Amino acid sequence: MVTTAVMGAGSWGTAFSMVLADARNEVRLWGRRPELCEQINATRQNDDYLPGIALPEGITASHDATEVLAKAQIVVLAVPSQQLRPNLEKWAPLIGDDAILVSLMKGVELGTRQRMTQVIAEITGAGPDRLAVVTGPNLAKEIARREPAASVVACADPEVAAFLQQWCHTPGFRPYTNTDVVGSELAGATKNVIALAVGVCDGLGYGDNSKASVITRGLAETTRLGVKMGADPMTFAGLAGLGDLVATCSSPLSRNRTFGQKLGEGLTVQEASGHTRQVAEGAKSCTSIAELADLHGVDMPIVEHVRALVEGRMGPQELVAAMISRQAKPEVR
Repeated sequence: MVTTAVMGAGSWGTAFSMVLADARNEVRLWGRRPELCEQINATRQNDDYLPGIALPEGITASHDATEVLAKAQIVVLAVPSQQLRPNLEKWAPLIGDDAILVSLMKGVELGTRQRMTQVIAEITGAGPDRLAVVTGPNLAKEIARREPAASVVACADPEVAAFLQQWCHTPGFRPYTNTDVVGSELAGATKNVIALAVGVCDGLGYGDNSKASVITRGLAETTRLGVKMGADPMTFAGLAGLGDLVATCSSPLSRNRTFGQKLGEGLTVQEASGHTRQVAEGAKSCTSIAELADLHGVDMPIVEHVRALVEGRMGPQELVAAMISRQAKPEVR
């Protein structure tokens, strides 16, 4: 049994807490709102994010970060990516010097263009052997319903990755390991942007040819950026890359695809945000990823067009037309 703090009681933080409890860990779940924590403890449900799903007894919730983080051997960070820095600056003094820090977040920080593990390392001083990522096709409601799923645990230290693999392995949740933290994080962040573009195609009423084209070309441009930044190209063909991309682009449970669909149907960014309620990370990360692409000299037209759409410089139909009307080139990976 590993004492684990999960910082974030949203849909994925709560669902992953269920995985950890099923794997026989002691799980303390931190929530931003005291009333939500009280509800979880009293009813064994998180009605705000996973209504109708019973939570295991091994989970206790609290708004008190000091209580949640006390002597935690593993700290799981599950807040929206753009909110990580201000939260972690408050939590860092409470985290043990030898605690392993695991990111569930899929985004790139605005302004700094840092991946989430880079932000964590900067604030906590943790070395690569204490930084890990859980990523892959992680649709929270399906995992909370204990439907079979596989994911990736990435850590620069293979022994730590193997330890974390056992820490979150259950009969319904199969983690694989790799040491490519850069590729795993970039794949997880960029697939949200690609899913937003696929959602636009759905909102415009386009069929599977259009969506398959965006998914495939989106994977190609994600791989180009990853390789430039030192990632293993094979990461993008696996669960962290293609697997996560397919799930996020095809499922109605995906908030990024849904957000894009609403834009395609004619809603404004503000209206689409109100409809999805939860954070669509792709609408934020598109700016940081486009800046990373420019910095590394990588052509990422889908990401650039999504950025233009979110910033109001392009309409949904213009986005699709711009992608199709670009000068024809060989299919370069």
